[in-house]
Amino acid sequence: MAKNNESKKIGGAKRSILSVLATAFFVILSALIAFPLFAGLLASFRPGRELIRKGLSIDLDFSTMTFDNYIYLFGGKGGQEDSAKYFMWFRNSLFLTFITVAGTLLICYFIAYGLSMYDFRFKNFLFFLVIATMMVPFEILMLPLYQEIISFKLIDSTWGVILPGLCAAGTIFFFRQYMLGLPKELLDAGRIDGANEYRICVQIMMPITKPAFASMAILSAMGSWNNLLWPMLVYRSAAKFTLPIGLNTLLTPYGNNYDVLIAGSMFSILPVLIVFLVFQKYLIDGMTAGAVKG
Repeated sequence: MAKNNESKKIGGAKRSILSVLATAFFVILSALIAFPLFAGLLASFRPGRELIRKGLSIDLDFSTMTFDNYIYLFGGKGGQEDSAKYFMWFRNSLFLTFITVAGTLLICYFIAYGLSMYDFRFKNFLFFLVIATMMVPFEILMLPLYQEIISFKLIDSTWGVILPGLCAAGTIFFFRQYMLGLPKELLDAGRIDGANEYRICVQIMMPITKPAFASMAILSAMGSWNNLLWPMLVYRSAAKFTLPIGLNTLLTPYGNNYDVLIAGSMFSILPVLIVFLVFQKYLIDGMTAGAVKG
């Protein structure tokens, strides 16, 4: 008994040490991740000359901090024109993100549903092709996609930006893995009740995959909101610029508005941050459920 109690104490002490080490590790990791965000937030309240002189830092020098960058960005002190541009970019990004997320989730869900719930010839080969596209960097596909968009006469159009990304391999993979863990008996039950395949897919199986939809909606929204390269290649009109492209135009050979750029960048984080905070529970549930089969 004494040996058992001693071994339990030793085991408890080891677990306590491991717990402390793990907590310390994640605290340090969180601080490293939060440092750029915190430094950027402080920089958004500093004038441009301070940024050029000191760079990004976490020094809390309240004597140099000001709201002028945000006042200028939102239309004060002669910034009405730039304010109109900023909110135009913001509106364009919201519209593009909403259409992209809605279209991507629907298309990828139906593809993944077919790959997971039905048995047909070449199914595994088709899924292999989906996985293979995840291994190809976008920079390699960029030129063929650009030529395709030109041939379809979709240059400088929102559909030219949206269409190439609607069939996202990662989203298809996630939906498929999630639905492989769902019982196929639900399909048989729906057929016995007289439901057709479309009703089974939409009214029975789709509500069960809500965690997967929520997870992929967050990730897809973040990707679309922050996308710079492809929209910059497709768009030509300044009135269609998204927020990343518009903020990039603040850096010119004739002057770099780093202070306004950082303020605009920090404000642009808010929509994604709000979406994540609201749906983080569904993101975690979807990730954990989709990672386990059966």
